[in-house]
Amino acid sequence: MRAIFGLVLVVGMGLAGFAVYMVKGHFAAQQTLLEQQAAKAQAIVPTTEIYAVNRSIGYGERLTAEDVQLIKYTQEFLPEGVFVSQEELFPQGIDVSRVVLRAMEPNEAITQVKVTDPGEDAGITTRLSPGMRAFAINVNLSTGVSGLIRPSDRVDIYWTGTPPNSRGNNGELTRLIETNVEVIAIDGSSDINRAEGEIARTVTVQVDPQDVATLTQAQASGKLTLSLLGKGDESIASATQVDTGSMLGIEEEAAPAPIAAPAPAEICTTRERRGAQVVETPIPCTN
Repeated sequence: MRAIFGLVLVVGMGLAGFAVYMVKGHFAAQQTLLEQQAAKAQAIVPTTEIYAVNRSIGYGERLTAEDVQLIKYTQEFLPEGVFVSQEELFPQGIDVSRVVLRAMEPNEAITQVKVTDPGEDAGITTRLSPGMRAFAINVNLSTGVSGLIRPSDRVDIYWTGTPPNSRGNNGELTRLIETNVEVIAIDGSSDINRAEGEIARTVTVQVDPQDVATLTQAQASGKLTLSLLGKGDESIASATQVDTGSMLGIEEEAAPAPIAAPAPAEICTTRERRGAQVVETPIPCTN
């Protein structure tokens, strides 16, 4: 009996130890799971609901309530000028739509720079800054950078012509007259997704009223050529002027000094009175 009792006691203690081990392992697993869930909760990035388009939409299309949807966007990287409510996107009601100024893809956030004001058309006037004016420049394949210019690009403007009272090299020269000027339209269209390579006939830039007068006179008196700047290049080119002589490194010869005219010959005379008359008679001059 004592042997049986001892065996039962040993088995019971073994089972109790195993049960404690299993319970301890279970609690450890639960603790690990709770810690993982807490870490995931801390890793969740706060988001905000904003309006985005629900389909591909191009320049000039009308943006209606059927074209938009709410999406969650990370607060930390929220774009500037987003719309968070239908009242902001359509303040005059859903019947007064906006017009798209930049092409957008599905789930792309709608921002103020991508659409017009409610009820406004997508004309060039929407791209003009306060105090600026639109000026159209006639271009061709060579003067328009082979059709590579798009709206929102920046260009330098060169004038080639003959200034008044010019001498030598037929008087023709090329001069930089405007620098870092923004292009707002090509052939009357301000679509920035215009295909490259299309040969433009006119390029519209925005300049101040004084520059409008300068460009008008320049276009009437010579040829204007555009030079495309790189993206993000805000540098201002220095004044540049080149003629044929300076291009070839030919120095203009100084004009010869004028030859002085000979002094008039000295004439010597003597006066004689003959009655009421005075008569002058030439005589040789003496020192």
